[in-house]
Amino acid sequence: MQNIVAAVIAFWCLTAGLEPPGHFAAGLAPPKHGGVYVVAHRGAHEGIPENTLPAYARAIELGADFVEIDVRTTKDGRLVSIHNASVESYAEGHSGRVAEMTYDELRALDVGARIAPEWVGTRIPLVEDILDLCRNKIGIYLDLKAGDVATLVDMVKERGMEKQVLWYASLSKLRELEKSCPSCIAMPDPGPEKNLKKLIAAFQPAVVASVWRHYSKSFVDTVHDAGAIVIVDEDDPGCWEDALKWKSDGIQTDHPAALIEWLAQNRQNGLDSPPRKP
Repeated sequence: MQNIVAAVIAFWCLTAGLEPPGHFAAGLAPPKHGGVYVVAHRGAHEGIPENTLPAYARAIELGADFVEIDVRTTKDGRLVSIHNASVESYAEGHSGRVAEMTYDELRALDVGARIAPEWVGTRIPLVEDILDLCRNKIGIYLDLKAGDVATLVDMVKERGMEKQVLWYASLSKLRELEKSCPSCIAMPDPGPEKNLKKLIAAFQPAVVASVWRHYSKSFVDTVHDAGAIVIVDEDDPGCWEDALKWKSDGIQTDHPAALIEWLAQNRQNGLDSPPRKP
């Protein structure tokens, strides 16, 4: 059904002299909030332990388009979601590097107690548990810090989630992804804008990632001219106005609830981004 809808919209755009929305080139579901994907950075973690199942569940409840997860590998080869390479910031009185701890050792850590009493007992989640929670409910912006591409691909394919996961990783890891899963969605980040055209030529990506310090209207225009979409990691809510004005396709934020509300207000004021002209 999604492919039929995409074809109809693409045909309508072409007959109207407009370019089909870029998310169809990537095979993604359309954004829920006025043409802009809302990416919940480390889940919706305001008052909730970040990178945990409750934070990801809250993002689903809010209606975000994607959750960002950070993937690392334990000593015994399990894939978990945790941002930092070590655990000191997550569990008081504990230390150690994720790569040097077994999953059972990590699982023993209570990462919710430092946030609020209601989250006591919250644990570092396995990637497969996150996939099961999010499947067909919300997309995943997968930030591969340290992990085996082939193992992750198997998990994604097993669940039929190739078009529900955006892969943010080193260029070498994305090359591995291209070989092992051509239908998966690589999302390279060029860093400074001077690298953008070279990256587009090398990868021909459907989705490009960026961070605010490297971002500009010309960055967005270059991505759109290549037929791709761009998702930017903002610095703070003060970035949103320029991001929308420049016709950004997605915003990664620590404040997904506020961003969703802000986009709704903009829709009411008629400030949605229209389909792009060729």
